Amino acid sequence: MTEPVSLAERFAPPLANTSAPYDGEPDMSDFEKVRKWQEERVERRLKGEYESAILYLADLIKANMDTPMRIASVRVRGAAQTRPAFLSWLIKPHLDTTLHADISSLKDVLQTTKHLTNTLLDTDIFAAVLPRIQASRDALASSGDVDLVFDTRHKGRYFLKTSTELGDQEGSVTIQGRARNAFGGAESLEAAISSGLKTRLAGLHRLISSPHSVAQDPRGALRTVGRRTTSEFAYEAALRHIHTLTPTASISIREAAGHSVKSALSHVWTFDSRDDKAVPSRGSLFRSYHELAGLGGSVAFFKSSLAFQTARSLLTNSTLSFSARTGYIYPLSSSPDRVPRLADRFTLGGPLDVRMFHQNGLGPRDGSDALGGDLFWAAGVSLISDLPKRSQWPVKTHFFLNAGHLDGLNREIPLLDSVRSCVSRPSISAGIGLLYRLDPVRVEFNFGVPVAANRSDAHRRGFQIGIGLDYL
Repeated sequence: MTEPVSLAERFAPPLANTSAPYDGEPDMSDFEKVRKWQEERVERRLKGEYESAILYLADLIKANMDTPMRIASVRVRGAAQTRPAFLSWLIKPHLDTTLHADISSLKDVLQTTKHLTNTLLDTDIFAAVLPRIQASRDALASSGDVDLVFDTRHKGRYFLKTSTELGDQEGSVTIQGRARNAFGGAESLEAAISSGLKTRLAGLHRLISSPHSVAQDPRGALRTVGRRTTSEFAYEAALRHIHTLTPTASISIREAAGHSVKSALSHVWTFDSRDDKAVPSRGSLFRSYHELAGLGGSVAFFKSSLAFQTARSLLTNSTLSFSARTGYIYPLSSSPDRVPRLADRFTLGGPLDVRMFHQNGLGPRDGSDALGGDLFWAAGVSLISDLPKRSQWPVKTHFFLNAGHLDGLNREIPLLDSVRSCVSRPSISAGIGLLYRLDPVRVEFNFGVPVAANRSDAHRRGFQIGIGLDYL
């Protein structure tokens, strides 16, 4: 009879590795892979437990929707900057239905909680609203009474923004400030200061607005938008102030210095079928602007302007565009105190319209100061082509021919004679350059010369750079 073999002798080394991978574990010698694998396992487990808890909670709430429950009180925490009376004004309408109901259930409490959360968020003064339902703390509370507790976090109360705008003969810098929840009732107080080439405005853009008061705004507009058309009626009240004159300011500018108030109704109608606003290859644009000033204020006039542009593709890589503009301003009062002021008149000249002339370089002048005009026209033809073998580049070649004239209105002669005089004395320029499309603006680097100019025009020859949204 043989003696039994001991276990140690039966499994004498070396032993073969007979383990099988479980759950895709990596080689234990690679620490980083093992750590990542373990983290993924823990994450999958936690996700499964979370989903199971959510399903269990949803089933529990669904099964108890008809359980009797009543709201005893509502507390909003973290709203120290908001008036209690305003919060009560927001909450009370939602509680009236629940408090006066004969039977209130968990379903009613959940619906009221949802409505109150949305109401608080709609005030735009809270960055977060977290609702909770807890047993009532009232000593006289009965079974089923609960308290709604909203933990809130206010949005930033103060906001300051600066912006710069260039285009259409106007450059401006604007500073805008806003105080949210200014008086504890979701009021919004805004102020804006704008300084530009033609205007300098300061004042309250929106004096005050709140969820339960009428907004007061010195400029109101009603806009209708169609597939290709836009129509806007607007009222504007503006305080203009020309001040801080340089020592070299002309007599005309010094006489125009001071305050003026404009109260005006305006209408803008636009038709735009262009495929691109900055560099169109097809389509047309037509814009009309009419303004009636004199409903109060210190100026009275009627102002009208028209703008037209059309673009067509000539060859595979070239586009020909034609643009034209005209405008007219007519005083409605013979009093010298109510005639159009410097900020109301038209200006012309510069890299955005009649190129190779200085900014506002066309029209009446007093020394080196542009005075603007009452009657103008401008027209331009541009040929835009792709660079050779670089059609996908945003840089294009640009050939242009521009013409225009700006003049003052002489009321001692017939209007038709003033129009003939304006049309018969054009200022003309031509040149070539590069165009860069930097959406949404257009940048031009041109070289050209003035072909014809009037005695009062400030012209230039050589290179000129333009940056803007709306070109001639």
